[in-house]
Amino acid sequence: MNKVILKKGRDWSVRKHHPWIFSGAVESGAAGQGETVEVVSAEGETLGYGWFSPASQIRVRMVSFDATRVPDEKFVTDLVASSVGRRADFFVDCSTNGVRLVNAESDGLPGLVADLYNGHVVCQFTSAGAEAWKATVAKALMTYVPGCQSVSERADIDVRKKEGLPYAEELVVLEGVEPPALIEIVEGPIRYYVDPRKGHKTGFYLDQRDARAAVGTLAAARDVLNCFCYTGGFGLYAATCGAAHVTQVDISHEAIELAKKNAALTATNPDQTVKNFSTQTVFEHVEADVFKYLRQCRDEGKTFDLIVLDPPKFAESKAQVMKAARGYKDINLLAMKLLRPGGILATFSCSGAMTTELFDKVLAEAAADAHKDFQMIARTRQGADHPVALAFPEGLYLKGVILRSMS
Repeated sequence: MNKVILKKGRDWSVRKHHPWIFSGAVESGAAGQGETVEVVSAEGETLGYGWFSPASQIRVRMVSFDATRVPDEKFVTDLVASSVGRRADFFVDCSTNGVRLVNAESDGLPGLVADLYNGHVVCQFTSAGAEAWKATVAKALMTYVPGCQSVSERADIDVRKKEGLPYAEELVVLEGVEPPALIEIVEGPIRYYVDPRKGHKTGFYLDQRDARAAVGTLAAARDVLNCFCYTGGFGLYAATCGAAHVTQVDISHEAIELAKKNAALTATNPDQTVKNFSTQTVFEHVEADVFKYLRQCRDEGKTFDLIVLDPPKFAESKAQVMKAARGYKDINLLAMKLLRPGGILATFSCSGAMTTELFDKVLAEAAADAHKDFQMIARTRQGADHPVALAFPEGLYLKGVILRSMS
């Protein structure tokens, strides 16, 4: 096994169990793409083992911080089994069958995301090491996920290019059967169709489950505007909680069409908790650029009781943060101006480089420019199946703030 020797004084993060070793911290040592290497301090102490990535600035991703535990097939299999086991409550609860099973570094498997959709697992392998152990991971998921019918891979994510990994648009089945074109999942009272081949991420935004429910509790009898609606999650929750009118807006034609299908699907849910959905809520689906649509609403004097802003990632890196901050400020300023007195704004950032403190500052500046006062009534983050390791704060990427207008 090859060794990677760290520069003097550059081992402190590894000792604190942070999984990333950047190229600038490496004194010497190299290996092939995805190979396991022994990580050694400048003084010669073995600190653990990691996966080597010659094409990435993150040169090594740690998978074992125990000098006596060398990652092998059983080690990786056990990591997957343990990660699935930590989601046991979701399988017992049965309120949803859409669950993140492996959350990359925060579950000890850097670069691996695995999401379960009603018996079908869709994975993304975004590090050279995760790619190297793909077959072992797929077999372990098929073995340890209750009722698993298939394990597939999505390789259409740009970060793979930074790792020197091939990019491919086709879904590849690694274990089990071919998943259906649309997979039906449940989330509380809501039913969704998930597109495992062309949908965002692995097909759906499982990380916003708790936020959707929180917004729903505030939607009764309100006129709701759901921006960047994707396939309609926030709007559907608002409708099941008695919203008077829901406007769903997204620039993607495919997303809007699936949002319509999801509305029709949930309307047929026999669960009595959604009885008001089909009888009281009026739906409107708009295919448009959200920034332009909000300006159009401003110019036409349209207002709303509750607005949801759940935009895509504005910042891919720290270098893009200030540009992203301007985008977040612009869109929140527009939304704040469209709120009726006492209205609610639920606003989110999924940019990991955008800190909570900076996001709060952006919202405060937007409120000042809108000449409105707001109360912060709740914060949200990714759900419990998207845990954040204490040693890896970068894992906390999703930030949500729910504001109430005081004027």
